[in-house]
Amino acid sequence: MQNISRRPIRVSLYRYGSNPLQWSYVSTLPTRDLTKDLPRGNQSPRIERGGIGGDFDRNRKARPLTPSSGTSITTDYDKSRRALPHTPSQYFFDDREPRPITAQPRKPVVGIPSHLGSERLVYMEMWQHEARYCQPMLQLGTCNPLHTKKFSTSALVPSKVSWDCNIEQTARPFTSTVCYTNKAKQPPAKPKPAKAAAKPSVAKKPVVTGGGAKGKIIAVIGAVVDVQFDTHLPPILNALEVPGRTPRLILEVSQHLGESACRCIAMDGTEGLVRGQLIVDTGAPITIPVGEKTLGRIINVIGEPIDERGPIDTEEFAAIHADAPPFVEMSVEQEILATGIKVVDLLAPYVKGGKIGLFGGAGVGKTVLIMELINNVAKAHGGFSVFAGVGERTREGNDLYNEMKIGGVIKEDYKTSKVALVYGQMNEPPGARARVALTGLTVAEHFRDKEGQDVLLFIDNIFRFTQAGSEVSALLGRIPSAVGYQPTLATDMGTMQERITTTKTGSITSVQAVYVPADDLTDPAPATTFAHLDATTVLSRAIAELGVYPAVDPLDSTSRVMDPNIIGPEHYGVARGVQKILQDYKSLQDIIAILGMDELSEDDKLTVARARKIQRFLSQPFQVAEVFTGHIGKLVKLEQTIKGFKRILVGELDHIPEAAFYMVGTIEDVIAKSQALAKSV
Repeated sequence: MQNISRRPIRVSLYRYGSNPLQWSYVSTLPTRDLTKDLPRGNQSPRIERGGIGGDFDRNRKARPLTPSSGTSITTDYDKSRRALPHTPSQYFFDDREPRPITAQPRKPVVGIPSHLGSERLVYMEMWQHEARYCQPMLQLGTCNPLHTKKFSTSALVPSKVSWDCNIEQTARPFTSTVCYTNKAKQPPAKPKPAKAAAKPSVAKKPVVTGGGAKGKIIAVIGAVVDVQFDTHLPPILNALEVPGRTPRLILEVSQHLGESACRCIAMDGTEGLVRGQLIVDTGAPITIPVGEKTLGRIINVIGEPIDERGPIDTEEFAAIHADAPPFVEMSVEQEILATGIKVVDLLAPYVKGGKIGLFGGAGVGKTVLIMELINNVAKAHGGFSVFAGVGERTREGNDLYNEMKIGGVIKEDYKTSKVALVYGQMNEPPGARARVALTGLTVAEHFRDKEGQDVLLFIDNIFRFTQAGSEVSALLGRIPSAVGYQPTLATDMGTMQERITTTKTGSITSVQAVYVPADDLTDPAPATTFAHLDATTVLSRAIAELGVYPAVDPLDSTSRVMDPNIIGPEHYGVARGVQKILQDYKSLQDIIAILGMDELSEDDKLTVARARKIQRFLSQPFQVAEVFTGHIGKLVKLEQTIKGFKRILVGELDHIPEAAFYMVGTIEDVIAKSQALAKSV
């Protein structure tokens, strides 16, 4: 077989239209000796003998042809794009490069303009350029010629061409065709009976098999790597590995490009990769270790330990891509999850097995709040917890790990540890940041489904998951949607969030920090996240500027379980009373700013005084921030929280100054602080 860089692959007759794109297929004619019908002169090539190659009829169906003087078998496609055998045909090549042609007899063909005559050469040529794609070139007689030469059969020898293209634009072999070039003078080959012709070869399409298939790198563009395989095409989301590289480099298949090539996203840096380097298909998606032996350890997106404590000795592994639990497996029970944080438990209570979002801009305290939740809930919870650091500061991840070791949540023995950590921080490439949340979720799912645990899943920050997905989408060449986010934003978010749910065997309660760009809650990233959450805790910069921490906005924060049938009538009444008085105070602030407090009525003055006390009583010292605030951290039970705010609403504490309500725990602490302030005066 002759391997040439440009290969003719099909010959067909076409109708002429005013636009080349409007040329339509006419037909192929029975093969015969066309030399009698061709004109002599410079208007058309001289052909001693030849035929017309197999192709489709007007209905796009393959049609058989009569034998030509040369014997060969070509393959073509039926209406279903499947290769079909055809009767022998014969092509002629010019003296420059192999090029198939087919001649038109004197009989006029329907659709060819009469001013061009009926003796013009009509054919279509398609060439394969650099094994990438096929490009058509058309010619109608002397009209718009494309780099053609006059043909001569004075010195022709047989030659063979053995390539075609399938519908995926991938080169595929077919049986040899007897052709002619002008390398030496040799008589044409004798015709052979059609029945003696060889059977057409069937191209081997890329098939999906198990792991171990090998490919090679054909392009490296930052975090994007293109890999080509010979006989194997790994499915989407499969993990490919670069052998012999330390640390391990995993590539995840994201697109199929054709020609058995796929586009992959790297889970680590691609420095040092070169074209032609060997790649091995693992035969499965990214698989990570799961189970109790991950407790107390830090792993990365591909499950490799990064805490310098050696490998994780486990026989339990799971793929990070999985389906959400079916509806029949889900549980509908609702139970309040106490956090020990007053503003959360009172105004936006969390539900066990639900999804909670912490919304806030930069520097308003999302990470501190989530660390306090880990401290309060995970320690008192008794079950297992998983923390996924997605695109956040490495320093914060290191601080969290050390604090958990000091607090006893993480111990050297995994049997006594309560939390597993999964990190893909800011320094990681976008592929790792886009998948590390799924890695943490997979660890939590194993505890829920296999061990029947009630698991806490902390994700900091879910916006970085969306941001990394946007980077990956841009690298893959997808057209961005609103504000530059990926067009699959809702799909990516929904695929992950639907896996976080409560089943009959266990539950996953997820607390997700959500960065709000420019404090704009209508940004597509936080707006898409809102739809999946059961409770939202909104952190306000205006409240943080007042020095009230946690800077939770009591009017913007919501919860699905804020219902008297779930939380009880007393809790519901106190929470709505607190929100009402804060809303009244907010509406009076403009009047106070313009006219002052003296212009208010006595009832309004009382409302303002109580609202300011409530606002300060919503503050609370955190245990994880003791070294920064100087206040001893407090954990307040829900019953004490309801009792304290109820006493403020009914006016029992109107005589106590506002300063006594700031940065305290229970109402007893308020009274003690007021007495201390009175003594100091």
